[in-house]
Amino acid sequence: MDINFNKNEDHNKLKLSELRNKLAQIKLGGGKKRIEKHHAKGKMTARERIDYLLDANSERIEIGAFAGEGMYEEHGGCPSAGVVVKIGYIQGKQCVVVANDATVKAGAWFPITGKKNLRAQEISIENKLPIIYLVDSAGVYLPMQDEIFPDKEHFGRIFRNNAVMSSMGITQISAVMGSCVAGGAYLPIMSDEAMIVDKTGSIFLAGSYLVKAAIGESIDNETLGGATTHSEISGVTDYKAKDDKDALNKIRNIVGKIGTFEKAGYNRVEAQNPTEKEEDIYGILPKSRSDQYDMLEIIKRLVDNSEFEQYKEGYGKTLLTGYARIDGWAVGIVANQRKVVKTKKGEMQFGGVIYSDSADKATRFIANCNQKKIPLVFLQDVTGFMVGSKSEHGGIIKDGAKMVNAVSNSVVPKFTVVIGNSYGAGNYAMCGKAYDPRLILAWPSAELAVMSGNSAAKVLLQIEKASLEKNGETLDAKKEKALFDNIKKRYDHQISPYYAAARLWTDAIINPLETRKWISMGIEASNHSPSDKKFNMGVLQV
Repeated sequence: MDINFNKNEDHNKLKLSELRNKLAQIKLGGGKKRIEKHHAKGKMTARERIDYLLDANSERIEIGAFAGEGMYEEHGGCPSAGVVVKIGYIQGKQCVVVANDATVKAGAWFPITGKKNLRAQEISIENKLPIIYLVDSAGVYLPMQDEIFPDKEHFGRIFRNNAVMSSMGITQISAVMGSCVAGGAYLPIMSDEAMIVDKTGSIFLAGSYLVKAAIGESIDNETLGGATTHSEISGVTDYKAKDDKDALNKIRNIVGKIGTFEKAGYNRVEAQNPTEKEEDIYGILPKSRSDQYDMLEIIKRLVDNSEFEQYKEGYGKTLLTGYARIDGWAVGIVANQRKVVKTKKGEMQFGGVIYSDSADKATRFIANCNQKKIPLVFLQDVTGFMVGSKSEHGGIIKDGAKMVNAVSNSVVPKFTVVIGNSYGAGNYAMCGKAYDPRLILAWPSAELAVMSGNSAAKVLLQIEKASLEKNGETLDAKKEKALFDNIKKRYDHQISPYYAAARLWTDAIINPLETRKWISMGIEASNHSPSDKKFNMGVLQV
């Protein structure tokens, strides 16, 4: 091991430690005092409910743990968007579970809460997975109602999706385990089956105070919309549970009786661990995002038996394309090569940059994977497409457009892992969020932006200087450096993987050693959803 390997390893393990510390804080939700108050009411927390519901010692992955991170600070914050979403197994069946965290603003819906709930439903729809809602929410967060209530991708879309999912035959089960008020009351009732916990669960369009104000009727909340009312009088709910665990046991019993599903037929054999040491990833991945490294060495530590069969190995070398297996599943991998490579003509190409030949290779490979029904995995560490007169005259825009077209029209499941840089149009061509990956993940080393912080700061500095000079002001070297540093600091904050995850541009920030698990569970989920769509790239400039 050389000194750079050790430095890289130390840096990346510190990044991983930061990730774990942040996750530990987020898992406290609204804080220890609010958790204690929640327990005092005889209620389990959102995370405790999910852990009890899912099969013991089974694998599970959490979607959007960092949603809302650093947002809404003026409102007291919204850890994990006030809702916990996990994909796991109930009675051996893969399901999506959505649980309101009532320790965060009584489970009220912030704008990011709505976005996260819609993402959970999107995953359920794409993969035809059963979805379980554990409801405990005060409804829309009123101070921000204009950002959550009326638009297409706002609160109401949840209930529209309930109806559409039911028509698609996707099982939806709701348990009302706390408040369920106003428009939110439609969610459990638009599910296929609903239950309510006695004494702690309640459902009503308007609570007792609003009823008194609106029509002058005096009534308590339990009589108005408690478990007995809705299980024995209104018929709104299908089951009454005596406590949280009883409700969760009922859900497990229902899910356990769901029939088998038609499979998409993605190829899987017995899984094999990589033969190369997986932990070496920490030492291979450079500390600096501008440093070069061999992406092939990363791939060898992610795939079964460390076997990667390259497609067009000697052509378009700044993209690695080829076939492998991950946890037994057959996959096609498209990855940015991050070391300088030499072409047959003796020309040098920069690592992390997509050239015309690389884009052409990737386009052909993506088409092949679609023909063979092989899921695609994109490993991003890309600075963008090559620029300059030679590239422009060679048709880089045309070749880049072909690759984007192939990614856009791909009908096999796509999974994206942002390992390092994810800049500009390179993000798009390598299946960024806008291109519908089934899951999009980031390592703690990831950076997502139009360009690097250093490059952006230089551009913005020139604009700022021109503006000052126009007003007759000049900058000496010291002031110029201070202005550059200030701009770069602001921009660097925005390219952080936590900034992206807070806004759900990625589904999760993960330990690199968990990448195999995430992709495997993602392909297993995709296998629930057969498709008769055909790969067609439409009209292309050739």
